[in-house]
Amino acid sequence: MTITSLLPGALGFGTAPLGNMFRAIPDEEAVATVEAAWDQGIRYFDTAPFYGAGLSEIRLGDVLSQHPRDEFVLSTKVGRVVLDEIEDTATRDLGEKGGLFEYGRPNKMVNDYTAEATLRSIEDSLKRLRTDRLDIVWVHDVAQDFYGDDWLAAYETARTGAFRVLQKLRDEGVIKAWGLGVNRVEPLELTLDLNEPKPDAFLLAGRYTLLDHGRALQRLLPAASAQEVDIVVGGPYSSGILAGGTHFEYQKAPAAIIDKVERIKALAERHGVGVKAAALQFSLAHPATVAAIPGATRPSRIAEDVAALGETVPAAFWTALREEKLIADSAPVPAA
Repeated sequence: MTITSLLPGALGFGTAPLGNMFRAIPDEEAVATVEAAWDQGIRYFDTAPFYGAGLSEIRLGDVLSQHPRDEFVLSTKVGRVVLDEIEDTATRDLGEKGGLFEYGRPNKMVNDYTAEATLRSIEDSLKRLRTDRLDIVWVHDVAQDFYGDDWLAAYETARTGAFRVLQKLRDEGVIKAWGLGVNRVEPLELTLDLNEPKPDAFLLAGRYTLLDHGRALQRLLPAASAQEVDIVVGGPYSSGILAGGTHFEYQKAPAAIIDKVERIKALAERHGVGVKAAALQFSLAHPATVAAIPGATRPSRIAEDVAALGETVPAAFWTALREEKLIADSAPVPAA
């Protein structure tokens, strides 16, 4: 139960922004961004039907289909089926993430974690991605931020449906690994307590970052390490606020978060450290985390991510963050 040998490196590309997240992105800009990722040596790409009702998968597939399939690792997600039926994107019920993809395709999306829907979702994703196979499949967003108090009911449907289908596909060699892709730690903790089925890895977005990592440190990451279930870090820049943006948790950042970011920036400047480098390297310093997949919609951002991963960050910076209570005392930091 590990994907370490499967992943080509610690840096991947999260393609949620390619689904027109927050804004309408021209096709040529999206294509150029994926091509830049390839040219920079990135070989792990993550997407989902949810990202613009299939738009991210379509755009990613247009580029990756031009490269040998054995040269990259590809993951997508199940839990939502994209229909031919059209709906008003502004009125979609996305839980706490309202309006996230209002500029995406207008195709109706149906939440469905059953076995039948899981197989249909995979088949549809293969078509949109223009490929014959997937490496990793994540069960998407089966958590409180999308289902509120009903999340456990959605989780139970996934446990008896999607989980079992994906484990069977992995055991048969159809896919190489499976897990959950969520924005909350509770579904992952619950899954680690199951006797069966057992995932290979988790994609955890936003919960192991410079700005928010305390809960994940308490139980999830130690338990994942003990069970050899790898963690892929999604959203290492906390929806963009740590990369010069204005969003946190996919919404406009509140004053308290902006203040915390400013304090981190001040320390980073004092120590000659880029905030992106600090954010990315922090997320990867825990033994349980094996990769980070920041998103981007501009080619120049990819080069910044690659540079951030290789930047030298002095030990004194991490010490200063601890002294200012900006990171937990128990949080591992990169070796000097």
